[in-house]
Amino acid sequence: MTKEAISEIKTHLLNVTTLTDPYVTYLQADERKGVQKLLLQLQKRLEKEQALKEQFYHMQTFERSCYQNGIHLVAGIDEVGRGPLAGPVVAAAVILPKDRVILGLNDSKQLSGKKRIALAEEIKEQAVAFGIGEIPAEKIDQINIYQASKLAMIQAVEGLNMKPEHLLIDAMTLDLPISQEKIIKGDARSVSIAAASIIAKVYRDNLMKEYHQQYPYYGFDKNAGYGTKAHLDGLAEHGITEIHRKSYAPIKKYL
Repeated sequence: MTKEAISEIKTHLLNVTTLTDPYVTYLQADERKGVQKLLLQLQKRLEKEQALKEQFYHMQTFERSCYQNGIHLVAGIDEVGRGPLAGPVVAAAVILPKDRVILGLNDSKQLSGKKRIALAEEIKEQAVAFGIGEIPAEKIDQINIYQASKLAMIQAVEGLNMKPEHLLIDAMTLDLPISQEKIIKGDARSVSIAAASIIAKVYRDNLMKEYHQQYPYYGFDKNAGYGTKAHLDGLAEHGITEIHRKSYAPIKKYL
């Protein structure tokens, strides 16, 4: 009997979800080094997936508590962009479905850019609803970044196409007539807040890449408005733009 080609086995193993699969048992008798290498890769992949499932379950503690109390529409809320010298502060609100697992959800700062983008697409596809809030630099200068962050979060909640029953918010409370829970380091402790942090981060990064086309001297496509050397060099040579936060100390000297 002709043995399967290594390439065929590799394709077949992509659909295997457990090491007890009869196909895996069959392959364990195949002494070819290439086959045994594929089995080792499968084991590592399944172990990683299991770890991510356990992480998701642990990070769903706040949401499960709500579900068990008859609260089904739980929105996680987070913002990004408090520290940059330029651009808006952006918030997102996300209501995740109760019965779906999105592997890899975590604080957006802990993820690679590629992983964030992939997860943002998956979140948008799976989410019951999501909303975005965006407060520009001019408004930040008027009301301060803390108040602007709150306003962005409120906008994000109001941007949902359905009213949430409960809010899980990263280190904030909002002036909204909705029950809410303030969670310190919530983007690393709640799947809903983590999802919001990813949506907000990807949205803002894309926005700053667009601003880079308009203002190419500051490296906005790479630094997202943070005070990197390229950004500071651009300020020294070209001055400030309309999207710079004039209330921030490094910018004030260019006014």
